[in-house]
Amino acid sequence: MTWQDFLILLSCCMATMLACRVVPLFVLKGKDLPPKLAEALGFIPPAAFAALVANDLLAPGMFAAGLWPAAAPLLAAVPVALVGWKTKSLVWSVVTGVGAYALLTFLF
Repeated sequence: MTWQDFLILLSCCMATMLACRVVPLFVLKGKDLPPKLAEALGFIPPAAFAALVANDLLAPGMFAAGLWPAAAPLLAAVPVALVGWKTKSLVWSVVTGVGAYALLTFLF
């Protein structure tokens, strides 16, 4: 890849990022969104987080290494879901998940 190709690719990426992230902020600044749209946009962060987590928990061939290596993350996810539901805190969910997974790895 030449420098010219790299600069073209970089400028296209920057223009796309500017068009998709910065311009809507300036266009919608100070305007109230309709309640239904605001409610719909509120579902985006939990949906994105759930997609990332589900991708790590449920992988094709996850049982190829055996039952326990596949079950440990699923078992660690149970207390994380409970803590997340109860506290609604991402920090406490992460701390619980790391602790539960470490405990399960240490015990078994």
